[in-house]
Amino acid sequence: MIENSLPCAAACKPFGGIFDVAGKKPLLEKIEKQIADPAFWNDSSKSQTVMQERKRLLAAVETEQAMGEAVADLDTLFELAHEGEAVTGDIESEMGTLRERADVVETEALLSGQNDHRNAIVVLHAGAGGTEAQDWTEMLLRMYLRWAEREGFKSTVTDTIAGEEAGLKSATFTVAGENVYGLLRSEVGVHRLVRISPFDSNARRHTSFGSVFVYPEIDDEIKVDIRTEDLRIDTYRSGGAGGQHVNRTDSAVRITHLPTNIVVQCQNERSQHKNKSSAMKVLQARLYDHEMKKKQVEADKLEATKSDINFGSQIRNYVLAPYRMVKDLRSKLESGDVDRVLDGDLGRFMHAYLVYDKTGKLAGEDREME
Repeated sequence: MIENSLPCAAACKPFGGIFDVAGKKPLLEKIEKQIADPAFWNDSSKSQTVMQERKRLLAAVETEQAMGEAVADLDTLFELAHEGEAVTGDIESEMGTLRERADVVETEALLSGQNDHRNAIVVLHAGAGGTEAQDWTEMLLRMYLRWAEREGFKSTVTDTIAGEEAGLKSATFTVAGENVYGLLRSEVGVHRLVRISPFDSNARRHTSFGSVFVYPEIDDEIKVDIRTEDLRIDTYRSGGAGGQHVNRTDSAVRITHLPTNIVVQCQNERSQHKNKSSAMKVLQARLYDHEMKKKQVEADKLEATKSDINFGSQIRNYVLAPYRMVKDLRSKLESGDVDRVLDGDLGRFMHAYLVYDKTGKLAGEDREME
């Protein structure tokens, strides 16, 4: 039975403040006038930025319209329920759908950090546990690549270091898309896996750790001064599969920034030039992050989180035995569908963290539509 104390219009009242569609429409009109100007396309970089903004504004307006229609449909269903119609199942279904949409909107509203809109560079490292931890690191890599695929983002693995027997000691990859860095910063920290080890002949339960670091990819808008004399550039032969050309030539590139001792490398391309270009982008992002850490240690919450990372302060547990559960230790959000989470369904965890980070509320608290 749906209680009369939860009218949909009241439950959905906050949406207007989130969207601010009235403020977005004039911006859209201004952009449309820019696009109509034949000279607009002369500057490809500027036009691409404007078109991305247009796409974002259009998506916000369309989402507001869809939410409004959903609210209207729910109001109609409530009226039918008051008239005695058996629509309880329909109301619960529609409210569940509306709640999911509201979470997406709320997530976007929470992504207001200086670099949240940028692409991301992600670095994974295996922790204590040998082969078991290295296998877990490869599982983490797959999880994030599947997340990017689910969300329609473009991902590129730029470097991996294989484990001795299985898995990965470390991996670096980039993810490109709107608000990618803002979403992935929720993953920074130590991730703990508990399972029956497939590498243990006695089928004992093992605990493994893997760490996740995320950096915003720096574009041409931000200048990072990198002096040539501060760099040591080494080339070496790429490891793993890649054909005879890769095995014959030193196409992989490792760059060391001598003042900070930051080391980056790339080996996924056959061309040494392309590998160097990719490695320089990673170095640029790492140096920017390094400078932000020095200047804004207190203000930068991400850096404060990183400084606490160690193999005893995990942010999330993935338990496969003796029971099955994924639990985020910050937002307290839990999921019993471990396979779905490991297959990249991370949206709820990212949303819950962003709410917790912004408001201090735990997952599920103060839900008006629960």
